[in-house]
Amino acid sequence: MALTGRTVLISALGALFVGFVLPSWLGILTVQLALLIAILCDLALAAPVRKLHFTRTGDTTVRLTDEAHTHLTVTNPTSRMLRAQIRDAWPPSSFRPGSDFPASRHTVRIPAAEPRRLTTTLHPTRRGDHHAVRVTVRSYGPLGLAARQGSRHVPWTLRVLPPFTSRKHLPAKLARLRELDGRTSILTRGEGTEFDSLRDYTPGDDTRSIDWRATARRQNLAVRTWRPERDRRILLVLETGRTSAGRVGDIPRLDASMDAALLLGALAARAGDRVDLLAYDRRIRASVQGRTARDLLPALTDALAPLESELVEADARGLAATIHRRTPRRSLIVLFTGLDAAPVEEALLPVLPSLTQRNELIVAAVADPRIEEMAVGRHTPQAVYAAAAAEQTHAARRRTADRLRHHGIAVIDSTPARLAPDLADAYLTLKSAGRL
Repeated sequence: MALTGRTVLISALGALFVGFVLPSWLGILTVQLALLIAILCDLALAAPVRKLHFTRTGDTTVRLTDEAHTHLTVTNPTSRMLRAQIRDAWPPSSFRPGSDFPASRHTVRIPAAEPRRLTTTLHPTRRGDHHAVRVTVRSYGPLGLAARQGSRHVPWTLRVLPPFTSRKHLPAKLARLRELDGRTSILTRGEGTEFDSLRDYTPGDDTRSIDWRATARRQNLAVRTWRPERDRRILLVLETGRTSAGRVGDIPRLDASMDAALLLGALAARAGDRVDLLAYDRRIRASVQGRTARDLLPALTDALAPLESELVEADARGLAATIHRRTPRRSLIVLFTGLDAAPVEEALLPVLPSLTQRNELIVAAVADPRIEEMAVGRHTPQAVYAAAAAEQTHAARRRTADRLRHHGIAVIDSTPARLAPDLADAYLTLKSAGRL
C-alpha cells in the first residue's frame, strides 16, 4: 500500500501512545523510533528534486538603477505534490543591499505534472553582465519533518547598461543644434560650413557674406546663409588604464566618462556626423565602428556595459597608433583621460603632435568635486591644511591643462555632473565655428 501523509501521522501517533504506556526507558526508545520512522516516511514522500525541469525567460538588458524581471518556470513531472522552498541565486550586486533574501526565495506548491512560473526582481547596483548562479530546491514531505535538497545550474545573463543620466541635457543641446543647422535665423560661417541659401541683408550681417552677383540680379543686397557641414568624423577614445579606476564621489572616473561619451555620441549622431568608439589601455577593450545614427546609441551602451578599468599604465604610443589607423581623414578626437601630471607629461605629450597634425583634439577629464569643497574650508586648522592641499591639486591640474592647450588642444576639466554638458557645449562651439 502506498504511503500517504495521513498514514504516516496515524502510525506515528500510535507508536507514541504505545511508548507512553511502556516503562520509561522502553517508552523513550519507542518514541524515538516512532519519530525516526515518521521522518523517514516523510522524506520518502517528498517529491524528488532531480526530476524537476527548469526553463528561464525574462529581461536580458536593463539600465543601471532600473529593475529587471527574470522568470523561472519549474515543472513537476513526478506523481507527487512538490512542497518546496526555491532559491534563484544571483550575484549580490544584482540586488539592492539587504534585499537578497526576500527577492530570490520562493515558497511553492506544485501539483503533479504541472508547471509554475516564479518571478525574481533584480535591482542591479553595478554595470556589466550578471549571470544566474544556481537554482536550489528544498523539497519537503507532507509533514514538513524532512526534505530533499539539490541544486541545478539554469543559465541566464542580464546585461546592465550604463544609466545615461546626462540624457536630461539632450533636448537643450538639440535645440541649440537646430539653431546651428539653419532651422532658425541664427546661421554661421566658417571653414566647416557649406552654402545653404540666399536671403535679404539685414543690419548686423557679416559683409563678407554678401553675394554681389545675386545682389545685381535682385537689385537689393543679398547675403549667403551657411550651415554646418554634416558627415564629420568623431572618435570617442576612453583610456581605461589605472587612472580611470579612481572613484569620484560614489562612481569610478570611467563611468563619468562613459556618461559624457553617450551624450556627445547621441548629439553628434543627430547632427549627421559619424561617431566611432575606442576603449584602450594596452590593447583594445571595446570598439564601435560604422554604425548608423539609429543604431549608434544602442551599440555604444552595449559596448560600454561590460567595460572595466585595468590596473595598468596606459600605452600612449599604442593608443596614438590605433587612433591613426581609425582616422584616415580629418576627425574630431575626444580623449577621456586624467590630468595627472606624470602620465600626461611622460606619456601623452610626446605623441600629441602626431595626433593634432590633422585632427581636432579635445581632452576630457573628470574633476573631483570633493577637491572644490576642501578648497573653501577655513573654519578649523585641519580644514586650512585640506584647503592648501586642494589648491595645490588645482594648480597642478591647471599647469597640465595649460601645457595641453599650448599644443592646440581643448581641455574640459569638469566634475561628473558637469562633464557631459560641458563637453557637448564644446562640440557645438566647434561646430558653429566651422572647425569640424
